[in-house]
Parts: sequence; C-alpha cells; structure tokens
Amino acid sequence: MKRIKFILFGFLLSLVVQSCGEKSTNNDDKLKSAPWEDIEAIAEGTTVNFMMWQGSTAINDYINNYVVPSVKGKYNINLQISGGQGPEIVQLVMGEKQADIEQGQVDMVWINGETFFQLRKVKGLWGPFVEQLPNASLINFEDSYISTDFQQPVNGMEAPWSINQFAIVYDFEKVPNPPKNIPELKNFIKEHPGTFTISNDFTGMTLLKSFMAELGGGPNVLDGAFDENKYKQLSQKLWKFINDNKQYFWKEGSTFPKEQSKMNQLYANGELLIAYGFNEGGIEDKVLTGLYPESTKGYAWSNGTIRNSNYLGILYNSPEKAGAMQVINFLLSPEAQLKKADAKGMDSNTVLAMDKLDTEWKDKFLDARKRQYGPTLKELEVNAIAEPAPEYMIRLYEDFRKNVIEN
Repeated sequence: MKRIKFILFGFLLSLVVQSCGEKSTNNDDKLKSAPWEDIEAIAEGTTVNFMMWQGSTAINDYINNYVVPSVKGKYNINLQISGGQGPEIVQLVMGEKQADIEQGQVDMVWINGETFFQLRKVKGLWGPFVEQLPNASLINFEDSYISTDFQQPVNGMEAPWSINQFAIVYDFEKVPNPPKNIPELKNFIKEHPGTFTISNDFTGMTLLKSFMAELGGGPNVLDGAFDENKYKQLSQKLWKFINDNKQYFWKEGSTFPKEQSKMNQLYANGELLIAYGFNEGGIEDKVLTGLYPESTKGYAWSNGTIRNSNYLGILYNSPEKAGAMQVINFLLSPEAQLKKADAKGMDSNTVLAMDKLDTEWKDKFLDARKRQYGPTLKELEVNAIAEPAPEYMIRLYEDFRKNVIEN
C-alpha cells in the first residue's frame, strides 16, 4: 500500500497542529467504559462507514458478500465501504481537523504501521477501545507481532485483524534455486537480466527493509526506536547496491512498478522470475484463479522477512463509534475469522489464539481448508523479523525516489 510522503506529512501536520490544537471533536468517552450491552443497543440501526484498501478481489468478496450482510442480519448495522488506504486516510483526517468537522465521513479504517504512527501524531484515532470488545479476550496480546505495530505499542488504539509474513515468490520449474540473500540476488539478476525489480509501493519498501537488515548484519539490527545514523549508514549501502545493479533490473532500472498488481502481472506473464508480497506471498488465490502457475512457491529471505499484523481503528470524529465497535467485534469473532482464514477465500491468518477458543471452534479452525500452494505462517516463522519503526518506511519512500528513481 502506498503511503503519504514524509515531507507532505510534515507540512500538513504543522497546519493541523496550528489550527486545531488539542480540541476534541466528539464526546464519546463514556463508550470506553460502558457495558457491552449498552454499546450493542446504541449500535443497532446505525450506518457505519469503513474505509479500506480494495485492491484484492478475494478481500472485496469477503467484505461485500459476507461481512456486510452478516452485520446487517445480526445487528441491523448498514456497513458502507469506501476505498482508501494510508495516504487517503491521513489526508482525510487532516482535512477534517482543519475544517473543524465534528461528524466525519468515515467511522472505521484498515491500517497499520506508518499510518498508525501518522494518525496518532495528529490525534486522529479514537480510543483506547479494544478492551471493550468481548472477542478481544480471544487474542494473545503477549505476542509482540500483535501487540506492537512497527515498534509502536498498540495500547488498545487499534484492534488486530490479521497477521502475516512477507515472502519471496518464484516458479520452481523456472528457478530451481532462487536467491536467498543479497550476494545470491546479485548473481541471479546478472544471469537473468530484466527478471527482477522493486515496486515503488508499500510492498517494495518492505523488501528494502529486509535488505537493510541484511546489510546491517542481522535480523534484529533495525529493532528499537528510529536511529538516524543507522538509517544513513545502511541506506547508503542499500542505494549503492541498487544503483550498481539496476542495469540488470526490469527495463534496465529505467522505471519501477507503482502498484503490486503490476508486479503480479509481470510475474504471471513471465517477465519477472521473482516477485514478493505479504500474506506469505499472496500466492494461493492467484494460483486458484489461474493468474500464477501451479509451480509457484514462496519462501523467506535467509536473514529474515517481516512479519506483522494489520489493524482496525476508529477515527476521532466517527459519528458512529458504537456501531464501529460492534462491527470490529464481529470481525474478531471466531465465525468471521474462520471464514476469513479459508484458503479458497480471503486466505488470511487469524489473530485468535487457539488455546483461548473452545473445543468446537478450535476443531473448526483445524479442519478449515488449508493452502495447497503458498507457504504457511508456521513454515516461515523461523525467518520472521519485526517491522522497524515507522520512520524507516517513511524515509525509504522519499529516498528511493531521490536516490534511485531520479538518479
């Protein structure tokens, strides 16, 4: 997912702070301690607006054809979906703050990482609310990949929805021995020029973070607060590696795909031999729909690939906070999480802890349809590394443009 540029964010942030200060736009604090029965009663009959990324057919099908009718039937909530991700969400919040809009356009959002960071900076999220959700008791918040979002404690300000890991994607019939570290990647692209590239989006920047960790000497080198000196040192190595070798990239490094969907298509038509993505590579649905060949596999970088969770938040000026809480609680229910985990559907790993489920639901998760093609989260966990602080991602976007694309 593409993210707002660092300079633009800083400029808009200063405007918001100057114009809005500490002003509160809604007085719904009682919901943070109200009995759940009261929240359910307030939520009934509301219209909840959900802004989310809509770049996946499987995700859209899950939301539109399962979640929307389910919350209508169970809670009489009209769930309306609008498209938008990191930049759009942050810009919406900043614009509404500047205009002193107390009843916003959007109630709940799908976020993580630097979007969480940016929204917290401008006090754009409402909460904490997660402890109020009955189904939050089924989540293991001692798991650091769930309780920490890009090195930031979640602290009840966003509810975990899915957990996944970044994976490298390849066709084992074409590439029997795919590269698993930077030296091997150098050799690979020289032997197979034009078959690798870096997407100028959230996914591509995530790959660069794995590269930076390797260049720094280990999987945990980027842990902790953002370190300016460390970033400068490692990013210089990163830009040197890319610029020294981009003549062997797709289109000789003269251009870089702006969307993950473009990367997927280039891999599907054979132009790229190496692709990558979250949700353990996002392989399953693409093989099942015929986009990817059945010989597609996924693996983790030797030094590690990033594992993270994604989350659901409620905006500070949501007019239907109780309704949003009810929808989010449903999305964390065993029923909704099981449906989302179906390998022939959304194929998304549950955030529910199996040892917190009763036997009936635990058995249903164990019996759920499993992946035939993509790797599982369990298979990649030995090579899992944590997301670094959000400033690394923000800086990589800007510096990739300056040091690689425009170089």
